[in-house]
This record gives sequence, structure tokens and C-alpha cells, in this order.
Amino acid sequence: MTAPDPSPPPQPGSRSWWRETDAPPAVGKFPGGYSPLVSWFAATFLVASLAFVVVTASSMPKLDRIEAPEQALGLMVGRTMDVQEGLKRAPAWEQRLMAWVSGDGAAERAQAVEWYRELAAKSDDPLVSFQLAILQAEAGQPSQALLSAHEWNDRDDPYPRLAELIRAAYSEEPPPDRQAMDALQADLTDVMPAGWFHDRLAVTLARRAGDAESQAALLEQAAIRVDRLYTYSRRLTVVELAAMLVGTLLLVMMWRRRSAGINPVRLHEPGIPPPWPGRVGAAVLLRGGAIGAAIMAVCLLSMPPENASLRALSIPMTNVPLLALAYYHLFRPAGMTFEEGFGLSLPWSHFGRLLAAVLAVVAAGLWGEWVMDRLAEQWGLTSHWTEWFDADLVWGGGSLTMISLLEYVIFAPLFEELAFRGLLFAILRRKFRFLPAALISAGIFGLAHGYGPVGLISVCWSGVLWAWIYEKTGSLAPGILAHALNNLLVCLAVMALLRW
Repeated sequence: MTAPDPSPPPQPGSRSWWRETDAPPAVGKFPGGYSPLVSWFAATFLVASLAFVVVTASSMPKLDRIEAPEQALGLMVGRTMDVQEGLKRAPAWEQRLMAWVSGDGAAERAQAVEWYRELAAKSDDPLVSFQLAILQAEAGQPSQALLSAHEWNDRDDPYPRLAELIRAAYSEEPPPDRQAMDALQADLTDVMPAGWFHDRLAVTLARRAGDAESQAALLEQAAIRVDRLYTYSRRLTVVELAAMLVGTLLLVMMWRRRSAGINPVRLHEPGIPPPWPGRVGAAVLLRGGAIGAAIMAVCLLSMPPENASLRALSIPMTNVPLLALAYYHLFRPAGMTFEEGFGLSLPWSHFGRLLAAVLAVVAAGLWGEWVMDRLAEQWGLTSHWTEWFDADLVWGGGSLTMISLLEYVIFAPLFEELAFRGLLFAILRRKFRFLPAALISAGIFGLAHGYGPVGLISVCWSGVLWAWIYEKTGSLAPGILAHALNNLLVCLAVMALLRW
């Protein structure tokens, strides 16, 4: 017996902006008799699990997420400043282009100062306060650096030595003689590892001493590292710009053909909304999601967080119950396989359309990120650095890095798209029109990641775009590939900046 579809029949002359009135009738024999009590219990458990993620992410000190925040922030800020130094050596047109793409370097320095202040308030490592003072002085705030140096005089070693270095480099007093400067340079090499912070202070000390030869040698040595990092950054930027350009042209083509009633990227039928009852779909989603949340809780409690292999396997483990229930209660009764239901079985003749759809949605995502970055700059907002710093990608060995890439580029895009777009969004489309269904599914998708406000908006934007391309093409393949490409670009950006 076919279960009744809860969606009301379309009413002539009426079309709600939020309620779906054109969902196709259910096709097949679907199981009935789902207990409302079980559904309510599963829904309560899911809401509680999502609330736990949100509360934990918002209440847990962000610096506690990183095992060695002092080394991590020093590496991240130092490398970011190196890329800015490399940009200064580029042609003027390239500087303008990179500034348009990446934003204002002064805003990055100001944000780095705030992050260092946050860390200095918690860490007892004298190097953190020392790096903060150098960063403040190089950002045009030498008085703040000198004030800190004055306070260090009454503290234990090495603070008085660090204070002497700051005063020698940034005070307006006459510089020490050459012999004293040489001793300070040796002191600096002793307390500060190589990198941007060391180079900036060493160059400033050499300039103050009038030692042009040492200054030139220091700049030449730093240029090797700076140019290498900037080259990596420039290559990734070129890839993103090429994707934006080609994808934008494809978006314009899609819009122009849409006005003529043509969908040039349609890949699969029946597409969205799916041909199964919304009531049965909701029951499956709640039960499968609750089982997956319970498995995730067991994984978090029993698996050591540093075990990347188990962490990566937790993604398919938590999604398999939902997919299994969907197959037995939705796809099989409708006479579909997963490939047919999700639109993953595509002929080679559709490869051009698939590529066009992927590039179009990637370009839309990059444009959205660019707009959000510019608005965040204007409003002084940013995502916290701990949200995108990944120790396995930065410091892990070869096998650990490959496992992390497998998690981020294969498992996460595949299973998140199957669950959040292929099932959650599709089931919501039986009840709602596109925009409400996309916003609800993207909102749940974003909250499940546990990011701050800026990161949440970014993830939600991506979720809406991947739902949109699923709606347009009738296939999950473009969303999966775009999701994987997005994660790959992020991973490569982190590795290019902090690992290589």
C-alpha cells in the first residue's frame, strides 16, 4: 500500500513563496506505521546533539583547540607577513590585483595583533609577548611595543634581554655602538628562531646601527623564503581567479538560457523534489540521523582525538545508518538504486554539462567568499585562526597528511552531500519551495560544523549553492565535486602557507 503524500494538491491560481505545491506524487509502495513516539524521541535527540555541538563550540576557549598555540600562531602570522613582504616585491599591477583578491594587508596585521594579545593573556611563553611587541612596532605602533618593553624590566630573565632588543630597535634614543649592536644581534639569534619576526627585528637593528652590508645580507637571505611562499600563494590565486572567470561566464550563460526556458546543465531526472512521501522521508531522516549522532558521540568519547585514521572513519560510520535506512525505506520501494536516486549514474555524453555545473557553482562560491571577506573587513569581523589551522596538515608526517586529505577531500564531501543535500534538502523540498528548504538544510549543515559567526555564514552559503546546483541538475555529482574542490583548495592553501 502506497503511503499518502502529506503535500496538499496544488491549488489553481495560488503559489506560496515558501510552501511546495508542485511536488510529484509518490511512486512505489512505501512502508507505513512509523511510531510518532520514536520520531519525537529521535528528533529530540538530534536537536540536543546539535545544541551540544553549538554550546560546546561557543563555550570552549578557542585556544584550547590547538595543542601548541604559541608555535601555531607564530608560524601562521610569520608566514602571512612573509607573503605580504613578497607582494611588495611584485609589479605594481600584481600588487593591486592581489590586494583586490585578498584584501587589505593592514587589516591582516591588525587582526594578527588582536590574536597575539589574546594568546599573550593566556600564555606564559615570553616569546609570545616578544613577537607581539615586534608585530605592534611593524604595524605602526612602536609606542605599544616600547611600553611592553618598559614593563619587562622588572620580570625574570629573559624579559629584560627582550626589552633591550625592543628598545634598541624601535626607541628614538641614539642607537648603541656597533659592538653593542653585534651583541644584540647574537642575543636575538639565541632567543628567536628564524622567520619573519627574527628578520624584521634583525634588519631594523642593522639599519639603526648603520650596517648597510648586514642589512642587505639579511634582506637577501629573507627574500629566498619570502619569494618561495609568495610564489605558492600566487599560484593558488591564479587557479581561483581562473575558476572565477570561467565559472562566471558559465553562470551568465545559464542565466541567459534560463530566460529562454532552457536548462543547459540538467543532468538527471526525476531530480528534486524526490518521488517518495515526505512523511516517510522525515521518519527515515530522524531515525538515521539519531543513530548517526549516537555513533558520533561514542566516537568522540572513545576515540583518541589525535588518531586521524579513526577520526576519518567516523564520517562514513555516522552516515551509513542513515543511508541504509534511506535505501530500504525510500529508494528500494521507489524502484531506485542510489545512483538513480541521487543522480550519480551519468553518461559520458553529460561530462561537459557536469564540468560546466561544477565550475559555475565553484565560481559562485568564490564570489560569495570574496564579498563576505570585504564586508568582514569593513565591519572588523573575521573567523578565528584556530578554526582553519589543522596540525595534521601542517606538522603531520606523510601518511597522516594523506589521511587528513582523504577525510577532507573525499569522505566529507561525499557523505555530507549525500546526507545534507541528497536526503535532508530533498525531503524538505517535498514540503517547502527551494529557498526555505535550502536555507534550513544549509543552516543545520553550518551549525553541525561548530564554527563561529563568520565561518557559519560561509558554510551556509556553500550549503545553499550546493543545494541550488542539485536542484538545477537533478544530480548530486556537481555538488560533491564542487564541495571536494572547495575543501582541496582550502587544504592546499593551508599547506602552501604553513607546511612547505
